[in-house]
Amino acid sequence: MMVVWTLKHAARMALAAAALTATPLLAASTADADLVLKGGTIYTGTAAPFVGDVVITGDRISYVGKKTPRSAKRVIDAKGLVVAPGFIDAHTHVGHMLGGDEAVGRLVLPFLMQGVTTAFVGNDGGGDIDTAKVLGSAAINPVGINYATFVGFGALRKAVIGEADRAPTAVELGAMKMLVAKAMCDGALGFSTGLFYAPQSFAKQNEVVALAKEAAVRGGIYDSHIRDESSYTIGLSAAIDEAIAVGREAGLPVHIAHIKALGVDVHGQAPAIIAKIEAARAAGQVVHADQYPWSASGTGLSASLLPRWAEDGGRAAMLKRFDAPETLARLRPEMRENLRRRGGAASLLITSGPDDLVGKTLEAIAKESGAEPIDAAIAILRRAPAGVASFNQSEADIAAFMKQPWVMTSSDASTGHPRLYGSYARKYETYVKTNKVIPLRDFIERSTVLPADAFSLEGRGRLAPGAFADVIAFDPATFAPRANFAHPELFAKGIRTVILNGKVAVEDGAPTGVAAGRGLPRTPKAGACQ
Repeated sequence: MMVVWTLKHAARMALAAAALTATPLLAASTADADLVLKGGTIYTGTAAPFVGDVVITGDRISYVGKKTPRSAKRVIDAKGLVVAPGFIDAHTHVGHMLGGDEAVGRLVLPFLMQGVTTAFVGNDGGGDIDTAKVLGSAAINPVGINYATFVGFGALRKAVIGEADRAPTAVELGAMKMLVAKAMCDGALGFSTGLFYAPQSFAKQNEVVALAKEAAVRGGIYDSHIRDESSYTIGLSAAIDEAIAVGREAGLPVHIAHIKALGVDVHGQAPAIIAKIEAARAAGQVVHADQYPWSASGTGLSASLLPRWAEDGGRAAMLKRFDAPETLARLRPEMRENLRRRGGAASLLITSGPDDLVGKTLEAIAKESGAEPIDAAIAILRRAPAGVASFNQSEADIAAFMKQPWVMTSSDASTGHPRLYGSYARKYETYVKTNKVIPLRDFIERSTVLPADAFSLEGRGRLAPGAFADVIAFDPATFAPRANFAHPELFAKGIRTVILNGKVAVEDGAPTGVAAGRGLPRTPKAGACQ
């Protein structure tokens, strides 16, 4: 889904950049270091916090300690601020922004303004299968954040098989395996799937394993939006079992995307799912997960309500099924059951699609039209694809997953949902500061060093000499989201400074317009790409 960058956004950024150019913020000297953040409370990502300085020379950190050993050309006063590594978002949908035509959009300001300096794309089996093109585009069209990419199963399957509900032929499977191998050799993090979504949902486990093996031999990771986070098909527990089995059979680490217990049928299952993953880890498997800090997920109206058989063949085939009375008679009761799983029509908020419906619940739309909710949903889908925020999780499950040391922070960023603009700020304000689910140090480390180490991002995720200078400073008293479901496109507040690869991208709470991001190819296993 495309973010609409309005003239207002562009004007805001231009004014901020002009102000920064006109007003010198940092003192000059003749020192050998370029920049020092002085006097902040430093969380390195690996050690207890302390008050001190971070010194940057070029694109690297040259010193972290309690007293700067030398002066610098520029000094930022960080007294009273938390200084930390830039946040790393392991699950996003901002590939279209990074690869877009508009320079302002490529800055990905919703991320910078909450301290996110690195994002992963190609999640849920999506994205562009041309990894070399994706990672190389930043050198042609500068971007505002660092990014890495997966090669996505859905993109592969559509390219080779299409959207049909069938197994691949031997030739087709071979073609997909070759594409995974090429993507890995071009720098992909690993192989991602979205097995809940058609056409990926049509694949059996053996097909997934065969492709995951191509990532495994080249040192990759298996990243999965599991087949069922609720009770749609095989159920949450069995879907976790499948993900773990794929990793075991293919021989690679497993990453569970946006871990959750979705819908009324599985509320309260978080402890059992945690125990299952802990057992796999105790048996020697590498298994970790990410989580966004919202009770509402974001997905398509069709994915929420339609059974997968109704999506066989894509949108054109779906519309024909709506026109067939016998098929529609079969479809309605299954859609009603899926709506029950989601918590009813009041729990689905339209976030994209027909303009006159965005911001309304399915319940409100049904009442306005005088139709029952399922018929209202079908009417919407006839008009256009639609996105929804689906309020479907319990706070107890969210907290249980969040406390696990192997669960990192993510946003699952997409338009129409405030998680694009506010996930890291919300996690801090709601779950660290207010509800005290986890301490500040855990929040920072699970947003930085945990994803960096899990996905082998060399030199990222920690404040240490020699590390890349991705550094943020925020005000612990004011760091909070401003975005909500009524106004999802509002920048977070409280971020004072963001430094990306040694360049100041946010200064005094305003973006500078600097595009210092880089594509981050992962180095494949030695000898695997000869």
